[in-house]
Amino acid sequence: SSGINAEYGGTRVGDQPATGRMSVRLDTTGLTLAGFDNDAVIVVTYSFNSGVTAAGVPYTANGFPRTAYFPDTAEGNEVVDLIKLAFKRRLIFTIGTSVTTGETNTLVWNDIHHKTSLARGDTYGYPDPGYLQRVRAELKAKGVE
Repeated sequence: SSGINAEYGGTRVGDQPATGRMSVRLDTTGLTLAGFDNDAVIVVTYSFNSGVTAAGVPYTANGFPRTAYFPDTAEGNEVVDLIKLAFKRRLIFTIGTSVTTGETNTLVWNDIHHKTSLARGDTYGYPDPGYLQRVRAELKAKGVE
């Protein structure tokens, strides 16, 4: 599934549950991201509970809250602003089948990659020189730019 269930005036809106929360804060504890060693870190946290869609389909929300990390640079802030817009449009998560657990009707990432690890060299962490540009492209593919 594309994770897209409607378009309003050309604006794509996804099926991410409307009850979710996104918080954005600047880290004050001294976290660093490999490759951005002199920059502060923007911490984005998503919170969802299991529930029922507007269409009446029950879904689970496992592994929440989920936290992602972005560098506090000009580009990092631009990407976080786009992520906020994508969240408002309900495009960050979708209801589908978990690649990791095989569980169906569960909240999963919707093809907009997030760095969820602080471990240097981790697949889901930094350094990753092309990451911010790739996320911009993923957001643009969903009409967020």
